[in-house]
Amino acid sequence: MARIYNFSAGPAMLPEEVLKEAAEEMLDYRGCGMSVMEMSHRSKVYQQIIDEAEADLRKLVGIPDNYRVLFLQGGATLQFGMIPMNLMTVNKKADYIHSGVWTKKAMQDAKFFGQVNVAGSSEDVQFRRVPDVKSLKLDPEADYVYMCDNNTIYGTKFKEYPDTGKVPLICDMSSCFLSEPIDVKKFGMIYAGAQKNVGPAGVTIIIISDDLVERSKDLPLPVYLRYAPHVENGSMYNTPPTYGIYICGKVFKWLLATGGLEKRKELNEAKAKILYDYLDSSSFYRPSVEKDSRSLMNVTFRTPSDELDAAFLEGAKKYKFTNLKGHRSTGGLRASIYNAMPIEGVKALVKYMKEFEDEHK
Repeated sequence: MARIYNFSAGPAMLPEEVLKEAAEEMLDYRGCGMSVMEMSHRSKVYQQIIDEAEADLRKLVGIPDNYRVLFLQGGATLQFGMIPMNLMTVNKKADYIHSGVWTKKAMQDAKFFGQVNVAGSSEDVQFRRVPDVKSLKLDPEADYVYMCDNNTIYGTKFKEYPDTGKVPLICDMSSCFLSEPIDVKKFGMIYAGAQKNVGPAGVTIIIISDDLVERSKDLPLPVYLRYAPHVENGSMYNTPPTYGIYICGKVFKWLLATGGLEKRKELNEAKAKILYDYLDSSSFYRPSVEKDSRSLMNVTFRTPSDELDAAFLEGAKKYKFTNLKGHRSTGGLRASIYNAMPIEGVKALVKYMKEFEDEHK
């Protein structure tokens, strides 16, 4: 069957070039007579795969030498606990910038390990915007400041990052990682679930500074829950998500070959502009997020009623659009237009939106 336009928030669509190349290598990876799925993670062939993936990611992002790269399991959810376990260890307190469901869950886990200060929140406006980073109540003695850059559920994105001084900034970038350039030096740690912009579900990518890795050494924690052993073993303390890392590596190469993150930002801005411009011109659809907080990755909106939302979703099927339903906690509609979504998909969606508006207004 023909490929559809998949607007899923994650797991999300991957570049066709990557999928085709992986398909060609499925039964026999480069003459070794087996699939990467079957390959020992201790083999020389697989070591080359993971080493290339890290090298390409470092080149793509510009990761400084004093930062480590990890490919782990457990998704962002495991990091909600691992971060305070490993890093809320000096003064036993941390600042959290509350921008939605994912920071709420992160704070719930952090409270088991120390004091959580809500440095800023947009809960009072139902997370229609991100908190103002210039008005945060930051504690200079906090062990770290935590934020979620792009909130997938609400469709919000920070346009600037807080100045946290000497306190390291920890950032969940799951929904916007590799969608635009990143200045790694602004952060003590960046992490992202791969299933949005980078690869299949099952891989969590972590970029962490050496000084934060040092905090995790010799802590009275299970070995797997400390960052240091993973660094010391090159993400191979145990069997890593081998096939997922292999696909991530192919996506890194695809991004490098198609202009890098500067070009990707340009393309993502162009896609989002098409959709937001139409939403702003329409008296039928209602964008869910204030203009200065809008995500380029997750565009959330509504029709005039829940019934029309349902009709919109039903009508989208004949156009081969899928996963346009909003998150179960918010309702409405959501189009996730990550790196792999071609601009033709966004144009086709807007065409359908116009037809639906003309039919129902």
